[in-house]
Order: sequence, then structure tokens, then C-alpha cells
Amino acid sequence: MSKRSVDIVLITGEYHDDHPLSPSGMISRVLLDAGYSVGIVEKPTQDPDYKTFGEPKLFFGVTSGSIDSMLSNYTPMKRRRFPEGHPLLMPDRAVIRYCNDLRRLFKGCRIVIGGIEASLRRFAHYDYWDNDLRRSILLDSKADLLVYGNGEKQVIEAAGRAGSDDGFEGIEGTCIRSAEKPPGFSEVPSFEDVSADNAAFCSMQREFSNDKDLAQFTGGTYVLQYRYPRYSPSDLDRYFSLPFSRRLNPRSALSMARFSVVTHRGCFGGCGFCSIALHQGPRVISRSEDSIIAEIGSLTRHPDFKGYIDDLGGPSANMYGMDREEGYGCPGSIKKLDHSRAISLLRRAREVPGVKKVFVRSGIRYDIALSSEEYIREISTHHISGTLKIAPEHIDPEVLSLMRKPGSKFREFVDLFNRLNEGTGQTLRYYLMIGHPGDDVQKVRKLSYEADRLGNIEQFQLFTPTPMSLSSCIYWTGLDPITMKGVMVVRDYRTKKEMKEEMLRSIGRSRRTGRSRGTSS
Repeated sequence: MSKRSVDIVLITGEYHDDHPLSPSGMISRVLLDAGYSVGIVEKPTQDPDYKTFGEPKLFFGVTSGSIDSMLSNYTPMKRRRFPEGHPLLMPDRAVIRYCNDLRRLFKGCRIVIGGIEASLRRFAHYDYWDNDLRRSILLDSKADLLVYGNGEKQVIEAAGRAGSDDGFEGIEGTCIRSAEKPPGFSEVPSFEDVSADNAAFCSMQREFSNDKDLAQFTGGTYVLQYRYPRYSPSDLDRYFSLPFSRRLNPRSALSMARFSVVTHRGCFGGCGFCSIALHQGPRVISRSEDSIIAEIGSLTRHPDFKGYIDDLGGPSANMYGMDREEGYGCPGSIKKLDHSRAISLLRRAREVPGVKKVFVRSGIRYDIALSSEEYIREISTHHISGTLKIAPEHIDPEVLSLMRKPGSKFREFVDLFNRLNEGTGQTLRYYLMIGHPGDDVQKVRKLSYEADRLGNIEQFQLFTPTPMSLSSCIYWTGLDPITMKGVMVVRDYRTKKEMKEEMLRSIGRSRRTGRSRGTSS
């Protein structure tokens, strides 16, 4: 193709799939629907890859994909996950790498960055792999615009601005560089301040929000965050109704989710180690039932569909329909929650002609599910295949408190589930986490004893501090940013390895008795 033959070129660190769960897949479909031409370059490694479409008329869009490249490439023990040449390997700090290559090859080109890696590194942040603080990725990438969160609205407005040669200032859900702080922006501690003082880092953490115009000074310039745009159910209905072919790259990570259906975005769970609230937001936005049922109906006409919906859900499947304008911020209001819309959707979904089974595999919040025995019966009877996966994470009250997890509800849910499923053969499987701030070898040992008793450990993971999460703030500073009290943190790898080996021994014992198929990550 000739130079400037397309409006926008998307550079992605993952394989591109024409699928709503693929970041490049969703953004490209939204742009195409708006009338823009799009070129897609997946996993570039050499200069000719970047030059496939020449320089775009409007901008390059750069993303690592659905996961931060460092988290993708390294285990919690900082060992390489993949050998050189592995199809899932991407460059370390892929967004910065791709942007640097583009700047070298296309002088003066416009670059817009987005996806998880850009979104959750938009301000100063602790980087586990450097074991140090890094400034905003907007500065290191030298991009013109950073899109945070789900970017459909932002990318359309950015394309319109670029086409008219207007600047990118003021686009909701984006960050830019600026010489000045505009009126009305809340200023968080500077990069220099948070680098020198843990209390300042905690103050910055408390200020993080998608609902504010924020500014951070770094080395003579400001990074400005414009508050997040309001997405509506009708917005999601429109995006997910676009004509995705669901054609996957043969090496795609989405092969087990090809016929999954997203019901909502956002999560009000408030888990300390999770950054969904700073990406998708703390408010649940649910699609309409009719839109979801129409999508399922379209899947039944797909030539490769065998009758099974791989997953029907979102960040937590049973938050569907729990939209609230002001958000929740934490699961403290769970007694007021209503599962009626979720139940209605499940019943309609399994009645769609051509559907044999609708699975709920994305997991549920067990504390929220306690508010509805009817919902638990519904998914147990119709929407799981022998086991329901839940995430108690830990059993120690101090660790659970620091995780912002409702440990007191776990036993209650297990007892209720077992009572409702007596004689059915349905069981629970559990996800656990070790090495979180507040954890130690003795607590992990107690957790392993409990794992022996429970059996059915689906997976445990060693805590990895990820950018901008509350738990990462605790890990770096040794302080709970909410209470400012000190927290014991295990940082040495010898102790982390001891914790992991303790859990592996527990799973080994369970496997020998046929009660677990767990793995670690």
C-alpha cells in the first residue's frame, strides 16, 4: 500500500482477533463502524513490520494488548515465562518499545497509546520488575495521547480531532502532557516527591480516581488526566453488536473463549490487588438483556458454533444488573443487592434455540451471591459443569483485611452451597493467593492446612505487585495508604519460594487423594 493509505494503524503486542474480547479487535471494529480505515500490525519485531501500511493519515494506535507486557513475560519470581521465539512473547515494556521504533521510523508521526499497560502506568507507579518507581509511561513513550480504560469513545474523539488538526486537549478518559496545570485540576504529589517520601506516595494512591481531573508534575512538565467519560448500557449494546466474525489467530489466547459473551463492565468489589476500578471503573454498566440475547442468537448461526456459550459474564459474573449511578466503592452494601436481572438473563439465554448450555466460567463474588439462594441454585443447576469457581484468596483475617476481601462470608457461602447442592455432585473449586502484604510463612502454612481440608484447589498465585493497585502501594511503602499504619511485607525471593513450596506440597497431598487439580502461577 502507498504511504498514508489508511487513517489509523494499530500496533498490538498480541495476536489480533476479530473478537470483542480482543483489544485491537474491539477498537478496530469501532473505528471501522465510524467510517475510518484501519491497518493492523500484530507483534512487530523488525522495521518492515511497522512499515506495512506506511504512515497513517491520523495516528498510530499502540497497545501491548489485554495484559501488561512485563506481567505477561515474567513470573512472580521474575523468571521468564517464555523462551525466545515463543508465540506469546512480546518485548519487555512493549508500549515504550513500539513507540520508540515508530518515532525512529516516522519522524513527527502522531502516536496514541492505550490498553492495560498504558492505562495503569499513566501516573508515577511502582514497577515490580525494576523494584523502583517509574514516571508516567506517557513521558517515557513520548506519545501524544494516552487513552485509559476502555477506549471506544476516546479513540473516536481522538480520530476526529486528528482529522481536523485540532489538539488532543480535553478528551475525557485520556492523559496528555502540559506545561501548565489548568484550573480545576487536583494536583497529586509530584514524581520527585513520591520518589523521596513514602507518605507522599500513599497520598498519591489515595487521590487516584477515574472521576477526577488530575495533574502530576514530573521533571518540568505536567501529566494531565481528564476524568473518565460516562459509558451507558446503550453504548455497550452498540459496541458488542458490531459484526465480529470471531475469527481467531491460530495461536490466540482466546481459543477457549471464542464463544464467550460479555454482559457488563466495571466492578465495585474494591479488592486491593486489583486495578479494574482504575481501568474499567468502580461502577457496573450492564448491557440490555435484549442485546445479549441477540448476540447469543447470532452465535448460533456461526458455522463453528457447537451449542455451547463458553462464558456469560464480566469481571464478576453476578454483578450483572447491579448498576448504580454513584457506584459502590466496596462490597459493604451487599445485603441490598439484587440478582433478579442476572437470573432473568440466565433463563432467557439457555432458551435461545440452538444453545445446549450456557457456562458461567468467569467466576462470581461469593459474598454477593449470599444475598440470593435462587441465584446459587440457578447457576448450580444449569450453568456450571460439576464445579463452581470462587476466590477466597486466603484465610488469615489480617491478610484478608489488607486485600479488602470479605473473609467472614466464606464459610457461610460454602455451607449454603453444599446445602443447596446436597446429592447433586456439584462442588466448589478455590483460587488462593500467597505473599500478599501481611502474609508470612506461618500464615501460608495455616492456609495450606486449610487447603488440605478443602481440596479442590483450582489455582494459587504468588502475589505480583502491579502498577497503581492499592496492594502494590503497600508492598512498596510498607504502609497501608488508608490507615497509614505499618504493614509487614515479604520481599525476599527465598521466603517467597518457601511459601510457594508449602502450597505445592499441600496440592501434592490433595492430588494423591484425588481432591485437587490445582496449579500455581
